[in-house]
Amino acid sequence: MTLILDGKTLAKTIRADIKKHILILDSKPGLAIILVGDDPASHIYVSLKQKACEEVGIYFEKFLFNAATSEAELIETIDKLNQRNDIHGILVQLPIPNQNANRVISAIDPKKDVDGFHPKNLKALRCGESALAPAVALGIMKLIEVADQNHISKTATIVSSDLFAEPLAILLRKRNITSIIARPENLDFKQKTSSADIMIVALGKPKIITSEFVKPNSIIIDVGTTKINGKLFGDV
Repeated sequence: MTLILDGKTLAKTIRADIKKHILILDSKPGLAIILVGDDPASHIYVSLKQKACEEVGIYFEKFLFNAATSEAELIETIDKLNQRNDIHGILVQLPIPNQNANRVISAIDPKKDVDGFHPKNLKALRCGESALAPAVALGIMKLIEVADQNHISKTATIVSSDLFAEPLAILLRKRNITSIIARPENLDFKQKTSSADIMIVALGKPKIITSEFVKPNSIIIDVGTTKINGKLFGDV
């Protein structure tokens, strides 16, 4: 029997709860997003984030840069946002085209790093301290919680970049789930994916995962999004 995880309904419930909390705050939270280049998937993600902010009552501001923008200009923008009292969260939409993502993210005030990718937040997460964890990773864990209520799953394979996988692996470990990273270019890719109780895919490579890579009755969470000829495709 196949269980389809209804992420949209779950998200709607969470947003309704957030909206109630925001209504009783003295001031409206503010989110700034830095978007670099023309990657279609990145623009889709940012549009969805803007829509979600507007729905719950979060002030939203987008800073759009072309792919050739220097790291110095991005960091200068972040420095200004760090100083603004009306901006409580800063997010750099990844991937960025040519700039060094680690240096750009490191410029964000750790307290405003809503993506949870700042080195200080990752270190705190590793050490089990209070930290901002990546929202996507938290969303994935929420879906796993719904799908694996009996805590049957013990192993997970993450098909993604290290930056995405590391915080997710930490959160999985807290749930007593052992995880490994699998790369499509590696010879043991099929072995790693087809033996996992949970597979999480976030590559942005449409339909790269087919049934031969999937363990029967496992939990599959597809985070990848690619736009082709106006249509959206997942990685699975």
